[in-house]
Amino acid sequence: MAYRNGVALAQRGTAAKLDRPNHLRTPSLKPRLPHSPGSARRRSTTTAASITGDGVPGRVRVAVRLRPRNTEERMADADFADCVELQPELKRLKLRRNNWDSDTYEFDEVLTEFASQKRVYEVVAKPVVESVLDGYNGTVMAYGQTGTGKTFTLGQLGEEDTSDRGIMVRSMDDILANLSPETDSVTVSYLQLYMETLQDLLNPANDNIPIVEDPKTGDVSLPGATLAEIKDQQSFLEMLRVGEAHRIAANTKLNAESSRSHAILTVHVKRSVVDSEDVVSTENNDVSHLTKPSKPLVRKSKLVVVDLAGSERSHKSGSEGHMLEEAKSINLSLSALGKCINALAENNAHVPFRDSKLTRLLRDSFGGTARTSLIVTIGPSPRHRGETSSTVLFGQRAMKVENMLKIKEEFDYKSLSRRLEVQLDNLIAENERQQKAFEDEVERINLEAQCRISEVEKKFAEALEKERLKCQMEYMESVKQLEQKLVSNGNNCFVDGYREGPTQSSADEVVEIKKLFENECNKRKAVEAEVEHLKCLLGKYTDTEAGADAEVIKLHSIQSGETCQKKKLEEEIIILRSQLLQLNFEAQQMRRCLGSESSAKTSSAMDSSMSRVRHSQLKETGIGQEASVAALFEQVGLQKILSFLESDDPNVRIHAVKVVANLAAEEANQKSIVEAGALTSLLMLLRRYEDETVRRVAAGAIANLAMNEANQELIMAEGGITLLSVTASDAEEPQTLRMVAGAIANLCGNDKILMKLRSQGGIKALLGIVTCGHPDVLSQVARGIANFAKCESRASSQGIRSGRSFLIEDGALPWIVQNANNEAVPIRRHAELALCHMAQHEVNAKDMISGGALWELVRISRDCTREDIRNLARRTLNTILPFKSELRRLRMDC
Repeated sequence: MAYRNGVALAQRGTAAKLDRPNHLRTPSLKPRLPHSPGSARRRSTTTAASITGDGVPGRVRVAVRLRPRNTEERMADADFADCVELQPELKRLKLRRNNWDSDTYEFDEVLTEFASQKRVYEVVAKPVVESVLDGYNGTVMAYGQTGTGKTFTLGQLGEEDTSDRGIMVRSMDDILANLSPETDSVTVSYLQLYMETLQDLLNPANDNIPIVEDPKTGDVSLPGATLAEIKDQQSFLEMLRVGEAHRIAANTKLNAESSRSHAILTVHVKRSVVDSEDVVSTENNDVSHLTKPSKPLVRKSKLVVVDLAGSERSHKSGSEGHMLEEAKSINLSLSALGKCINALAENNAHVPFRDSKLTRLLRDSFGGTARTSLIVTIGPSPRHRGETSSTVLFGQRAMKVENMLKIKEEFDYKSLSRRLEVQLDNLIAENERQQKAFEDEVERINLEAQCRISEVEKKFAEALEKERLKCQMEYMESVKQLEQKLVSNGNNCFVDGYREGPTQSSADEVVEIKKLFENECNKRKAVEAEVEHLKCLLGKYTDTEAGADAEVIKLHSIQSGETCQKKKLEEEIIILRSQLLQLNFEAQQMRRCLGSESSAKTSSAMDSSMSRVRHSQLKETGIGQEASVAALFEQVGLQKILSFLESDDPNVRIHAVKVVANLAAEEANQKSIVEAGALTSLLMLLRRYEDETVRRVAAGAIANLAMNEANQELIMAEGGITLLSVTASDAEEPQTLRMVAGAIANLCGNDKILMKLRSQGGIKALLGIVTCGHPDVLSQVARGIANFAKCESRASSQGIRSGRSFLIEDGALPWIVQNANNEAVPIRRHAELALCHMAQHEVNAKDMISGGALWELVRISRDCTREDIRNLARRTLNTILPFKSELRRLRMDC
């Protein structure tokens, strides 16, 4: 027996490093997406339990980890196969009985010898740590034979290589990262159960700690244990070093440094949370503006990490004397734990928790209120098949234990008291401030009122003085007038002398007024006459305007007719031009023929030879047995071939459009084909003819021409997308739909015509084609959608457009999500690329999350075989804020 300090500690570190496989030093891949019902249950229980406080069921989750062969096993068992076969993809373990028979067991997780420490933590302990942060108790325990790697899995410090850190260190990393230093706290106790005596590893003098159980709640507490407050990761690592130095270990045949005690690390987490506010409703179920204040709560949870001592058999471990007594004590406590688990798995009425201090300490972990994860460690050696079988059966029984999870929270009176005191101080200060402001406002109003009263009194005095002076003036004027009347009445003798003057002057005034009246009458008559004249002119103008409107309507109708006639004439001119060019070409050919043979042939012979040349060339064009398409193009000429597109003979027309399609497949011929008017002719074929073969080949030729960016704009300018959409809705043959979808897909790759393409129904035409269901057709549709999403993403990044994706508005998102995992590789790749481009912009994130695209993006970021698409999806999930928030809410790691 020895303590873990000095030489023993150095030997243990060396042995662990030598026995540790190389793969444990490399970073592991990220864990798979948690689709299991357990994870969904855990997320939902957090909210439910926090509201109601009722327990929710939670089964003990068990994972098995295989240790690689050590140096001794590689030498001793070199000729023997491993007794264990793992099937991690099926979460299954096979334990061989002999060379032809084996037993199969299933676990929640199966970890191979190549599983990294990070992988083990994320699978086994991380869900428990998240539950502890949400307010639940949690337990992580390792069980297995001596030397199978329990201490390495749980307590490895990783001082030389951080990738080797065990569950204890990684758990504290996550806990410290999610706590607030101002309101939350973490305390840790580290104990060992040695020979049924509970000892404090942080204070070795405290070697007999009692176990106290609450009779009401059943919670177990250790009042004498040392509690160390943890502020950062460095202090926690130092605490673990001190505890490991005091832990008892010994050298056995099975392990150079075998743990002779059970180590129990307890992390107490205290978090302050605020309950959601309750809205008060009125009697009419109307939401009121009043809300109940939020309640401050304290969640006190704990994480228990238990590194059990390994089970062993004395004849294999070589234990003697005191070490044999240690082994007996270890096996008795493990046996008591197994009995409790068996009783819980079989739903027995009595569970013997009091048979051992270990079972009393783990009473909350098995059958209690804690979320528990158990990792059983096994070795591959066939010599220890019996111990391996016992370990596996222990894990199988533990999987049947069901815990009733309950959140650990209570009302935070201290926090509420402090908050109310602060609010009271603020209210008092605010009340004093408002009182001071009110007094200042009253004083200001009084001063303003006094000023206004003084001003009004002054104005009233001035007005009164003015009114008094006015009355005096009027009084004096009235007295003066009365005096004048009195004087005039007294001088009657002078009245007769003064009558003639006024009479004469009055007569002159009357005459003058009559003249003015006559002048006014004359002016009035002139004005009335002018008004009548203007009314006549207005009537004539109204009649003229009505006639002008009728004339304008007539001119508009004539103009529309002429426009239609002009379009028809333009089409006929195009046809006549092509025929004229063809006739010129034939005439030149015939002149050469006549010059070489004879100059005396008649015009009728010329016509017959032209006819023979035409039919022979047409035969060569249709059959294609004597010359290739390129040779035919050189011999016959483009205009000759284009003229056959207007032939009345269906066979001639079909052969001609096939030749044009073959010529258009070569980029060198596309420019001359378009300049000769072949594009217009092909679009006319789509518009006029109902023959399925003609439309299919014409659509293929247009698809070939649409590979050139310059031709794409011409196709859009001549209404090509509308004709292709009509063809897609009418056609039923998969090959025709494939040609049409290919042409639209090529047009979707042009940034300049993106808006016009969508406005003319290009996206809806692609979505209508998917009803065909043919893989080749769906591949072209997916390519077109991917091209459109790429151009749209580029336009949004450059600031050319904003808003939701047109693909989402036109209803393409469900189809893209449905085919993002299609069995056909071309369909799946284009759908994945379209999702990644759409997800580049935050405005699309809400629709993509509700439409199920987030799950596909996570799958693409992990499982896509193409590295560029996989990196694009991963970068998108890590940069777009709504995706990051949703993944954080779902507790997923992208």
